[in-house]
Amino acid sequence: MLCPVCKDVRLEIAERKGIEIDYCPQCRGIWLDRGELDKIIERSIAELNRVAAEPPPPQLQPPTYASPPPEGPPPTPPPRGAHGRKPRRRKSFLSELFEELWD
Repeated sequence: MLCPVCKDVRLEIAERKGIEIDYCPQCRGIWLDRGELDKIIERSIAELNRVAAEPPPPQLQPPTYASPPPEGPPPTPPPRGAHGRKPRRRKSFLSELFEELWD
C-alpha cells in the first residue's frame, strides 16, 4: 500500500504485541487497520488500571527550617539508581508499542 501523504512511498508493516501497524518510513505517518485502534485502547486502559493498583512510591519531604538553614554540609541528595543516576521512568505501553518503528 502507498502512503496516503507521500503518494509514492510504500508503507512498511510492523507487528508489535499482536497489533499490525502500517507506517511510512519517509513522513513517519502511522496508519491502523480496522480494530487495531480498539486493541491499543483496550491494552492502554488495562495498563493504566494495573499501574493504578500499584502503591505509589514514597515521597521525600524537603527539610523545613524554623530559622535560616544550619551551616555545614548540605542535606543528603535523594536516592539514586545503582549507577549513581536518577532511576529511569518506566516506559508506557504506547512507547513500547511504537519505539522500534523509529530506531
